[in-house]
Amino acid sequence: MKEIRLHGRGGQGVIKASQLIVAAAVARKEYGQSIPFFGVERKGSPVFVYLRLSNTEPIRRKTQVYEPDIIVILDDTLVQNHVTYDGLKEGGTLIINSTKDISMLNVPEQAGVVALIDATGISEDLLGRNRPNSPIVGAFARVTGLVDRELILREVENAFGSKNRTCAERAFDEVKIVKEV
Repeated sequence: MKEIRLHGRGGQGVIKASQLIVAAAVARKEYGQSIPFFGVERKGSPVFVYLRLSNTEPIRRKTQVYEPDIIVILDDTLVQNHVTYDGLKEGGTLIINSTKDISMLNVPEQAGVVALIDATGISEDLLGRNRPNSPIVGAFARVTGLVDRELILREVENAFGSKNRTCAERAFDEVKIVKEV
């Protein structure tokens, strides 16, 4: 089982991104679970989601994710928040929506893989607004290999239409791994 935590801000589609990932896993006859956590429920407030994926057995655990294998960050201003990287496992994976250099992102030493994608730029270019969730799930599929590319693209298109599918495809192709051990 892989435990994942997604961080973003209200209005960026963090919860929907986690639901799309779970739907793609379930479509492949695997198991997935998404548990959102809200602080103040308003646009722009920090939001995070606990996500679990398993390809072998049902997921019974219903707790927060304290030691994630993967952390996905939809808003790079959240890297300044001390809780964003909390508990990342040694050799864990980070996927960050950012155009900044890795040296500016407070990446913890235990991160084994760090991938950067300009999900905001892709969504603004293709959709005309900052909605990074579709691109981030495309990048997630590529970097982690935990969900099938075609299944996640189908889920994105079913939820949001063909322009969002194009966003996810572009992110799948453009995501850059900037650290790998």
